[in-house]
Amino acid sequence: MFLKYSLVLFYMMIDDKKFYRLYNTIMNLDDRVRFVTIIDKSGAVIYGGQREGIENYLSKEDQRKSLKHVLDSWFLRNQFSEDIGSGKYATAEYENVKRFTFPLKHSYFLYITTEPDMNSCSFVEDILNTIESF
Repeated sequence: MFLKYSLVLFYMMIDDKKFYRLYNTIMNLDDRVRFVTIIDKSGAVIYGGQREGIENYLSKEDQRKSLKHVLDSWFLRNQFSEDIGSGKYATAEYENVKRFTFPLKHSYFLYITTEPDMNSCSFVEDILNTIESF
């Protein structure tokens, strides 16, 4: 039993290091990145954080609801994947932020918000390249 538990902790530590590297890499891509988080398919936050010194637009409860909405939307769209292929990313633009969602391996998702003036095309390309290298 101890060996099995130790292996689970070992793999979690490896994921934590990878998630930290992914988070850090994305935060350092551009000063307009506001928030980066990795969530599992149930919406639980695995790793992430917010850029220091920026204003939160949502309360903690509304952040939780927003993450749930992101996943619900992703799974709704992905029900057509057999016909149109698997989703690579989703984006939504609001007056105050842009929101990006990317699937990661093993049922994780990368959720990023940026300032609204972020160039979506080049940013998405940078994120897809970053994910591929992890």
